[in-house]
Amino acid sequence: MRVKLILPALTEATNPYWRPIKYSLFPPLGLATLAAYLPPDWEVDMQDEHVEKLHLHDAPNLVIIQVYITNAYRAYALADHYRARGAYVCLGGLHVTSLPDEAAPHADSIFLGPGEETFPQFLHDFQFGRPRPRYVSGAGRTLVGVPPIRRDLIKRERYLVPNSIVVTRGCPHHCDFCYKDAFFEGGKSFYTQTVDDALAEINRLPGRHLYFLDDHLLGNVRFAAGLFEGMRGMGRLFQGAATVDSILRDNGLLEKAARAGLRSLFVGFETLSPVNLKSSNKPQNLGRDYAAAIRRLHDLGIMINGSFVFGLDDDRPDVFRRTVDWAVEQGITTATFHIATPYPGTALFKQMEAQGRLLHRRWNEYDTRTVVCQPGPHLTARQLKNGYDQAYRDFYSWTNITKASRVHDTLRHQLKHFAYAGGWKKFEPLWNFMIKFRHLDAMRPLLEGILSKVRGTDPLASPGPSPLAPGTAAPELLLKLPVLQ
Repeated sequence: MRVKLILPALTEATNPYWRPIKYSLFPPLGLATLAAYLPPDWEVDMQDEHVEKLHLHDAPNLVIIQVYITNAYRAYALADHYRARGAYVCLGGLHVTSLPDEAAPHADSIFLGPGEETFPQFLHDFQFGRPRPRYVSGAGRTLVGVPPIRRDLIKRERYLVPNSIVVTRGCPHHCDFCYKDAFFEGGKSFYTQTVDDALAEINRLPGRHLYFLDDHLLGNVRFAAGLFEGMRGMGRLFQGAATVDSILRDNGLLEKAARAGLRSLFVGFETLSPVNLKSSNKPQNLGRDYAAAIRRLHDLGIMINGSFVFGLDDDRPDVFRRTVDWAVEQGITTATFHIATPYPGTALFKQMEAQGRLLHRRWNEYDTRTVVCQPGPHLTARQLKNGYDQAYRDFYSWTNITKASRVHDTLRHQLKHFAYAGGWKKFEPLWNFMIKFRHLDAMRPLLEGILSKVRGTDPLASPGPSPLAPGTAAPELLLKLPVLQ
């Protein structure tokens, strides 16, 4: 039996935001996880169109394609191609779960929700010649007993961070603009591996650097504490994602993470407006002291990748400048900006659809850098797009990279910040060269060096004003302050 697993990509080479390095970071773990369920004597090929040209003249018996919103049209075209060649084609992923009736005509079987329960059932049915057209994940979700990821299928030399790992599923929060609730509908929306299984997977990975792709690595305190205790002494350096409220909790978890090797954290600040936070159903950020969370991370020598969303209803034309100014003044290392995008299946999509604010349904443009719905009453679509573009240019200017790096109190931390932010955005020709000639693996020791431990700032230093500290100002006054994935 010949099986092909495909992660399709968009052809974005003409887009000014096309960055080959961005799409050469992580291998397709979801597909490699499903591959672990396949019988060992089956011939398996896994291709990621982000980093390689697809071979379309082969003749697999079974084709499995992962679909997300911006690659949906490409995924459907590939599915149609292989069905015409006689293959049995399966589609799954976020977009299929959100719009199953759209995906179903392009596949023999579709999968809704996470696949740990449904994919083994499909394989059983497929081998006995009676596969069903639709498999829906339900109440039996668990990561206990999940087989080890087929990392032998990953072409490590084509990725900067081949040691990506996921040890949980979902997130305990329910933000209106997030896909998560639609994807995990009908069962548990947040669950974890056992600590022993997670540590065993980490032990399989060569090198020092890891990147946890979990939506919220600190979301289950008991699991995370056990994980970090088990990792202590391994000599690992790792990155992950967490929420503002989890950073501010005084439970010792963040310190355990730092001792285990946490050096960089993706944090969803999203917006400085309490009105926007409330309307987006993001209470975990509401009333939280952003500046205190940032200081806590900096004190532990942990860099920050701040995520911010533009175009929410309370945003005004000055939100872009204030956002960048605040992020730079706080010493945030890197920033990921997004245009508010209503994904199908989310509460935000239902709201925009009901209000007649969707501009179109061209899913390939739902990429968080294109305006696809009418913004709130204080911004035009043109203002939103231009402001978003300018925010990226301003934040990653050499002036602001230098200014933000100087926020840290030690030279080593300043150099680390400068090298990480500058290297990520200012050396595109170098990244392109490394990708073209398959030398990304040569950059990993440099990444590990930048992520080495530094002494943080003085925890007794003056905290300064926080845009979301409780009781500081009314929401309408916050909009006038020089403040800010």
